[in-house]
Amino acid sequence: MLLEAEGVDPATQRSNVTWATFLHSQADAILAMDFIETVTLSGQRQYTLAAIHHARRGVRELGTTAHPTHAWVTQAIKNLVIDLEDAGHLAAIKFMIRDRDAKYPAVIDEILGQAEIRTVLTAIRTPPMNSIMERWVRSLRRELLDRALLWNEAHLRRALREYEQHYNHHRTHRPLQTAAPLHAVPEPLEPVQIERLGIRRRDRPGGVLHEYQHAS
Repeated sequence: MLLEAEGVDPATQRSNVTWATFLHSQADAILAMDFIETVTLSGQRQYTLAAIHHARRGVRELGTTAHPTHAWVTQAIKNLVIDLEDAGHLAAIKFMIRDRDAKYPAVIDEILGQAEIRTVLTAIRTPPMNSIMERWVRSLRRELLDRALLWNEAHLRRALREYEQHYNHHRTHRPLQTAAPLHAVPEPLEPVQIERLGIRRRDRPGGVLHEYQHAS
């Protein structure tokens, strides 16, 4: 009655948007991030913060440390915003999906907000809400962390940098029609080219990962 007296019309019928619909419709505008824990041979627990783009699946390793303090995480997010701006991608990103881990300080939401990126929190103990990020973490563990002997933080950092390069430029993805996140699918070969086809293999890091390309 109060709204009617003030001349305010009833609200239009709103339809609920499911989480899956949101992820699918906004994929080009979504980044997601998470921490990955691993223990080196020195016995030290390391925390790696990484972010992934939902549409292109390109991943960015934001840093590795044994002490993920609020100051460290804040600086990592500031660096991410600067990198996105330098690459000309900042304007396209509108959402950052993350969980409610206490390692994230509240100030990072303000930093992202200043860049017009809205933080979207997943529900408590609901990893499927951050499924793209979780899928990358499983790939990282299966393809690198569970197969390599990593001595210390410096060794882990080098291995993660190599994996990031491999994942972004060489690892194919079915949702991308077998392209890599930052590398287009090569043009089909003509039959005469296939007859003389030579393949060169590159092993990295230390033979854990294999990359193949046409020999010139």
